[in-house]
Amino acid sequence: MILKGKHIFILGATKFDGPDQSTSFNIAKELSKKNFVYYIDYPITWKDYFNKKNNKLIQARKQYFSPFSDGIVSSEYDNLKIIISPPLISINFLPEGRVYRSILRINEFLIRKRMKIAIRKNKIKDFIYINSFNFHYPRIADSLKPALSVYHCVDPMIMPYDMKHGIISEDELVLKSDLVICTSRMLYEEKKKQNSNTYFIPNAADIEHSSKALNENLSINHHLEGMARPVIGYAGSIERRFNYELIREVIDANPDKSFVFAGPLMPEFVPDWFLKTPNLHYIGRLPFEDMPGLIKGFDIAIIPFKKDEVSRTIFPLKLFEYLGAGKPVIATDFNPDLEEFTHGMVSFCRDAPSFTKTIEEVLKTDNPHLKQARISVAKENTWEKRGEEIAELIFNTIKNKQS
Repeated sequence: MILKGKHIFILGATKFDGPDQSTSFNIAKELSKKNFVYYIDYPITWKDYFNKKNNKLIQARKQYFSPFSDGIVSSEYDNLKIIISPPLISINFLPEGRVYRSILRINEFLIRKRMKIAIRKNKIKDFIYINSFNFHYPRIADSLKPALSVYHCVDPMIMPYDMKHGIISEDELVLKSDLVICTSRMLYEEKKKQNSNTYFIPNAADIEHSSKALNENLSINHHLEGMARPVIGYAGSIERRFNYELIREVIDANPDKSFVFAGPLMPEFVPDWFLKTPNLHYIGRLPFEDMPGLIKGFDIAIIPFKKDEVSRTIFPLKLFEYLGAGKPVIATDFNPDLEEFTHGMVSFCRDAPSFTKTIEEVLKTDNPHLKQARISVAKENTWEKRGEEIAELIFNTIKNKQS
């Protein structure tokens, strides 16, 4: 049962050339290996355009904003095209209601128009449509009548900007989609109540990239030069999900160790002490290509998320990236689903004392055998595997729909 030769439109939740890894674009890449995929780039608004018009991502898209452009861009991947929509009307500031929904239809029309161009140019007779967590535009494909409509629910909705209109829009998407795919079991249980054709397929990681850290000839990232060993590291966004109280206790209990944090920092969530602690080193956001060298320099990789209803739904990409680099991983017990997919190769801790105790145990007991076991676990959780699982699910859903 192979999904092959199909035309698939994916409305993305991120820019195709953005600085961070994304579930949306990784799945687009995987599906394009056997199908023709059109990734609809996350649209910008006129407000974005005028406020950030010198931004390199906007400059790269500027020539496709014209109404005379088809908005279709080739990518570096075979069978994967990018669709750029013109800037949309900024409407999130409006209250929920008739005015907001009326103007939203204009924005959806503009995106749909670009899809129609691709459909006409390529003589596409039927297609699969996937809304990959871009719930802001719930009705784009309705009038186009796709052979299958899929909603890919990647994360819980937590930001006020998203929740203002997103709760209503996402409910609409879930209810009317032929298939709903969730990246956590908790999201699955939630959406299953709304749509019986809901399935759980977790996130994965770009193991091919992170495993570059295993190359003996790869240099350790220069930011780690001269730091006291051992180095306990984290790579990813530093924001509301962090258990800052636990982090502070662990760092204070381990003054002889260097704690390194790399990634975008959201200052509204980060306490003052975070950037003033002597053995805590914040090195900023690094380019994606620099990550293997950074992770290679970690003695232990950590995921110190707080345990709450939001974190309970998180399946972090970095977990398997760490394992793919062979690194020991210590995490808080924020999502019990992760134990099923890590086969005892990740230590999950309930509090700061157990976290510190585990650090000492890992430093004493780590060995090449455990390293290989971690790599094996990572290989079970690749984007290639997740892409195959999603493709099979779509294939079976189409088959059942036609029978």
